[in-house]
Amino acid sequence: MKLLNSLDELFKEIDIHQNKAISFHHHLRNGDLVINQVLEKYHSHHVQEIALFPSAIFPSYQMIKRLLEQDQIAHITTNYISGGVADYLSNQGKENILTMQTHGGRARAIIEGKSKIDIAFIAAPSVNYKGDAIGYKGPSKCGSLGYAIADSEYAKIVVLLTDHLVDEEFDRVEIHGSNVDYVVSLDKIGDPSGIVSGTTNITTNPIGVKIAKQTARFLEDIDVIKDGFSFQSGAGGISLKVTAELENYMKIKQITASFFSGGITGYHVGLLERGLVDKLYDVQCFDLTAIDSLSRNKNHIPISASKYANPADIDQVIKDLDVVILGATEIDLDFNVNVTTDSHGIIMGGSGGHSDTASEAKVSVIVSPLFKGRLPIIKKHVTTITTLGKHIDVLVTERGIAINPLRKDLLEKCKQSLLKIKTIEELYQEAINYTGIPKDVTRSDVQIGVIEDRTYDKIDRLYRK
Repeated sequence: MKLLNSLDELFKEIDIHQNKAISFHHHLRNGDLVINQVLEKYHSHHVQEIALFPSAIFPSYQMIKRLLEQDQIAHITTNYISGGVADYLSNQGKENILTMQTHGGRARAIIEGKSKIDIAFIAAPSVNYKGDAIGYKGPSKCGSLGYAIADSEYAKIVVLLTDHLVDEEFDRVEIHGSNVDYVVSLDKIGDPSGIVSGTTNITTNPIGVKIAKQTARFLEDIDVIKDGFSFQSGAGGISLKVTAELENYMKIKQITASFFSGGITGYHVGLLERGLVDKLYDVQCFDLTAIDSLSRNKNHIPISASKYANPADIDQVIKDLDVVILGATEIDLDFNVNVTTDSHGIIMGGSGGHSDTASEAKVSVIVSPLFKGRLPIIKKHVTTITTLGKHIDVLVTERGIAINPLRKDLLEKCKQSLLKIKTIEELYQEAINYTGIPKDVTRSDVQIGVIEDRTYDKIDRLYRK
């Protein structure tokens, strides 16, 4: 391991033109100052045919767009895209430039050698004299470094970039110095105001509250909320409200959950500290409260993306997941879900752990208003398939609940339910009675990429608008 003081020093050590398959993690989100600094070097050195493997792409990652405009990028493999890069690819992306994976699928591809990375550039909020790194301490702390761990273990060259070198041992090492080739000391790797959004809020919108209450009642009706159950909800307002409703039920019934997994918020931390859940398995932190908890609570455990959701990992956490609460941009009559594009085919997200968790959880629930703007959430066919319908069990809206016909067991359990159980076709008809049938969106014949499931199967295609 060598300690260097600049990227210029690094590229005197290694040939930038011979190492063009490069990866980054997204834990610093819109506060990431590393990816643009590194890619500026690739831009100024006129490196061609770059293969880019970021775990996600956020609006502040402007150098990716510049490299695309200069035709220096041959291919991008990622899990999620938003902002200027998403708009550019949707409108001007060249043919077959993009592969969209899941969180678990990305880790699997790196570990199994399908994604071959020359250099993993890992923004590391705190690094010690051995080259060990953690994400939950330092001026640019971001919490768990779960998405970077596979990169650190399987890339040909591993480079840590940090603004916090310390002379101490770490209790829970995330990146091990034995895997690290270079540590580059930078003035600043992250802007705290962009790394976290502060406090993630539970919805108070009446429609969202109604959906959350109905979801909690549904989970009670099918009897999955019992002592030792496991659960995952995202950081969205409705998902957090579902968690809040379940908390009340858990207190009344004196139920303790075994674990919550995925992206962790301050609300999940509160449940841990109140003794309502035994462990938090954290692949990414969404706010400062979660970051602080990770640094001090031994039952708040940082995990790799592989341990989180790699289907080939025997320690995969989500294989034991009872319930997952997920969102949707669109859902169709076959229960296929889209969270990758809007209804016009413009990229605005990606699977992340959506498809992973839906594939493994015993009950996967989509929560969404029946209408978004003037558009019905249910369509005959989604614009883009992110998660296959065979993995989606339930849709909960403010106007009723639809159960996938494949889940005859859930339909049987809900025969006596007082909830409005409807078919998805009935909800679709109810929606279009209000909105009319949306016009079909035309798209070009230029295929810019594919949606890849965690199994490596190509489940849909992405087209230029």
